[in-house]
Amino acid sequence: MSGHRQLLGIYDADGGVLGELRYVVGHLRGTAECALCDITHSPVRRKRAWDRLVADLNLDIEVVHRNELPAWAREPAAQVTLPAVLGRRADGTVEVVLDRGELAACAGSVEAFRERLTRALAPEAP
Repeated sequence: MSGHRQLLGIYDADGGVLGELRYVVGHLRGTAECALCDITHSPVRRKRAWDRLVADLNLDIEVVHRNELPAWAREPAAQVTLPAVLGRRADGTVEVVLDRGELAACAGSVEAFRERLTRALAPEAP
């Protein structure tokens, strides 16, 4: 389905206890939002539908907070508005697979994410 060796979803939130707490409080107050968080998590836990999707995709896909980026993703992530999904190819090139707008358009739906991701990773027709 893809020439990408790895996919990395980046939340528009910091990890760790304080980062999570800041996000939850901000989300409740309406001052923080992350479309990728809405796709992967319910208000209580990670969505089972997300876990099924990751298992079904047969791709290396990981999600991290913006303060947990691997070295290869730091520069590309700095060039986009988070949240986003980056793809890294075997040759090391990195590109944005899904941007903030595309993730927001999923409206928290794992199935809508699957459809957008499948389209984004489909080989281009000649």
